Amino acid sequence: MRLIISFAALFMSVILLQLSSGGLGPLDALSGLQIGFTKSQVGFLGSAHFMGFFIGCWWAPRLMGSVGHSRAFAAFTATGAIGLLAHMIIVDPTAWALMRVATGLCVAGCYTVIESWMQAKVTNETRGRAMGGYRMVDMGASLAAQLLIGVLEPAHYVSYNLLALLCCAAILPLTLTNASPPQTPSAPRLRPKLAIAKSPLAAAGVIVAGLTSAAFRMVGPIYGQEVGLQLNQIGLFLAAFVLGGAIAQLPIGWLADKYDRRWVLIGLSLAAVASCGTTVLASNEGTAVVMAAAVFFGFTTFPIFSVAAAHAHDYATSEERVELSAALMFFFALGAIASPLIASTLIETYGPTALFAFLAAGHLVLVIFGIARMNVRPTVEKRTPYVYAPRTSFMVGRLFRRQRDKREP
Repeated sequence: MRLIISFAALFMSVILLQLSSGGLGPLDALSGLQIGFTKSQVGFLGSAHFMGFFIGCWWAPRLMGSVGHSRAFAAFTATGAIGLLAHMIIVDPTAWALMRVATGLCVAGCYTVIESWMQAKVTNETRGRAMGGYRMVDMGASLAAQLLIGVLEPAHYVSYNLLALLCCAAILPLTLTNASPPQTPSAPRLRPKLAIAKSPLAAAGVIVAGLTSAAFRMVGPIYGQEVGLQLNQIGLFLAAFVLGGAIAQLPIGWLADKYDRRWVLIGLSLAAVASCGTTVLASNEGTAVVMAAAVFFGFTTFPIFSVAAAHAHDYATSEERVELSAALMFFFALGAIASPLIASTLIETYGPTALFAFLAAGHLVLVIFGIARMNVRPTVEKRTPYVYAPRTSFMVGRLFRRQRDKREP
């Protein structure tokens, strides 16, 4: 308990950031449609967010080295708040895309500072409990953020002001804590080829994870509105996806540690294809069935990033883990940048079911590629422990490196 209390300031900042940034995606989607943006323009907003996220992941460690943790955190938070507040001042899809770049930059930058701070404070004895608390807080706040859309009125300045207030409030716990900031770690080099060299299948897996997560979170509200869900039901629909992902972590982690991770990855993708079809078929079967389908979809798709990352780390040395984690985040960002725009354009052209047809196609490609890779080389006998890896910053690899180094005897 004392450990959790010592990280209370960091965890409170995580909660406030998640509520602010997690609530923005669905709010922007519904606000854009109400204002008159095309579905493709709304999807472009989601792509812009992940472009800002990628820039923030790369730039944040360098900014920390120049101005320190607290000042960097304040700068990134202010950038996000400006992006939120400007929404109802300039109502234009291109301007909103630039604002979403700013909020994506804020999210990546703030998480980089938080995870760097945590990495410096944990010890080998406290790491497991600290990381468990961090993952619980991150996942719980993400789930709660989806429910905000039920109380935020689309295209209204008060809604964006409330999210901006949450973003600004995230500065307070970190800046008012008595704990002294740690020394700034060196920025990890970005070497995308490292992920491909260690495991082409893992690189493909995180791309598909990025395609799935970003498309559902950023374009899912469009799908929900198209199939007749109300505002509060859209929030529950998105939250059900996160809940399914949370439920999946223990059983999928057990499978990934016990069996060949390539088969687990292939099995998850086959199940994801089935869950895409189930979600489409459930759209006319009542709200309860739609929510259950969203839980199933989250269960089958959410763990794919962590399974793919664990598979890649099976082939890496301890010295390579930080840069490998950054490389995997790079490929996740590629998929996340592309998918909202593609998915929204497909919905605009072919209707709402095109979203899940697109996602199912991505998972089918991963299945085929996974089977092909199994004929190229055998799996390793000693595997790293499965770790649920948040997709938050390039620094997250430092937090989980020691946990991955604990190999089974």
